[in-house]
Order: sequence, then C-alpha cells, then structure tokens
Amino acid sequence: MFEALRRWRRDRTLRSLAIPDALWREALAALPFLAIYTEAELERLRDKVVLFLDAKSIVGAGGHAVTPLQRVIIALQACVLALELDPDCYDGFESVVVYPDEFVPRWEWEDEAGVVHVNDDPLAGEAMERGPVILSWADVEASQDWDATGMNLVIHEFAHKIDMRNGSANGCPPLPPELAPDVWQATMQRAFADFARKVARGARTAIDPYAAENPAEFFAVLSEVFFVEPALLRREYPDVYALFTRFYRQDPAARTALLRDDA
Repeated sequence: MFEALRRWRRDRTLRSLAIPDALWREALAALPFLAIYTEAELERLRDKVVLFLDAKSIVGAGGHAVTPLQRVIIALQACVLALELDPDCYDGFESVVVYPDEFVPRWEWEDEAGVVHVNDDPLAGEAMERGPVILSWADVEASQDWDATGMNLVIHEFAHKIDMRNGSANGCPPLPPELAPDVWQATMQRAFADFARKVARGARTAIDPYAAENPAEFFAVLSEVFFVEPALLRREYPDVYALFTRFYRQDPAARTALLRDDA
C-alpha cells in the first residue's frame, strides 16, 4: 500500500512539475558533457531533476535572483552524479543557496586555546554537513566551459554531499556492498599520495591541484573529472577510474570514446 502511494505521489509530481521542452533543451545545451547520454537516460535524468527540484529549494542570496534556467542547470549537474545511485543519496538537506559571485561565509570557530577565529576567505561553493549547498552563480556559469576553467563547481559540491552521507567529508562515501572499504581506501590513498607529491614538488598537473588539499577534496575534484573529462582520469589514475565506475555505476570514458568514433 505504501509503495503504491509513493509511486502515485511520484507520478503526480512528474506530471504537475514537468520541465518545458524548450527549457530542458536549453539547459542540456549549456552542459555539453551530457552529450554522451542516450535519450532514454536523459529522460530518466529529467525525472530525477523534476523530483530534485520538488524536494529542494534553490534560492538566491546576496541580491541574486535564480532563474528557471539556472535552477535546471544546477539540478541537472547534481542529478547526473545520482543517476544510478540510491534515490535517498541527497536526503538530509533542503536548500541550495546561490550567490551572484564569490561569498564570504564569516564562520566562527574556537581553537584548542580558546581563541575564536573568523573565516573571511571568499568561496565559490560550500557543501555544509547537515546543511545547504552554497554556490556562486558566476562560478557555476564559468564551469560550463571546462576547457577554460578545468572545474565543475556543482559536481564538486554535490560530490561532497554524497561523501557526507556517513559523516564529515573524508573521501570515503557510503559504499555499495560490492565495494570493499579496504579496497576503496587503499586505492584512493595511493592515488592521493601520488598526486600530493606531484603538487608539492611544483609539477604541472592536468587535474586541478586543489585536489591535493585533503582526501575529501581529492574525491570531489576527481568526481568532476570523472564526469566531465573522464578520459583524463582514466589515463592519470586508472585504478581510481575503475573504482568510480563501480561506485557511480557509470562508465563515461567508454561513452566519450564511442561518441568520438561516431563523429
């Protein structure tokens, strides 16, 4: 009975909040990395976007007014990570807050000596544990040109949210039964140590050096690369790429190669 009611509510939401075709096509055109997905997959992704937008409020801050197109562009990138994951992977928070540009959070914290510090550093994005995802629209918009920026802010912050499902972000999200935690940890730690050494010695890296900050940032940055430039991750860290194909249940590098062959 409860399952039937859940399906009825889901179907009603999909009908009543359907995204207009023109708006959907405009959002897809803004995100060229989604060209690898089949029409059937894009329809499933569209349903996920509708349900995401029903469950989460995407609100402006700092004078920014969020447009319908911006809402869909943000939701699309959040949902592509979750296309093959459990439906509840984004449970536990309600809002996405969008500033016009970088923002200063001014968070306060107290160190072990009892001194209170204030964070005055401007940020492009932040995923708060048990709280909202905060984004700079200027940086979300810039992320649409991966070749120019080498980043995808929305994928980055929502990868953190997935990581936080079992506590603070640490680079090890809740794993499916077929992925052994010791295998995940060993693979990720080995790759992180290698990348951190390269950055420490000043080597130029094709992957954003911010990934060397800590294991949580390594997971989030490599998730960006996995979805937007998957061949790069497969080339640089094939073991991590193989791990991510099992975790996200997608193989975008194979899709990208097929798309190139068909061109």
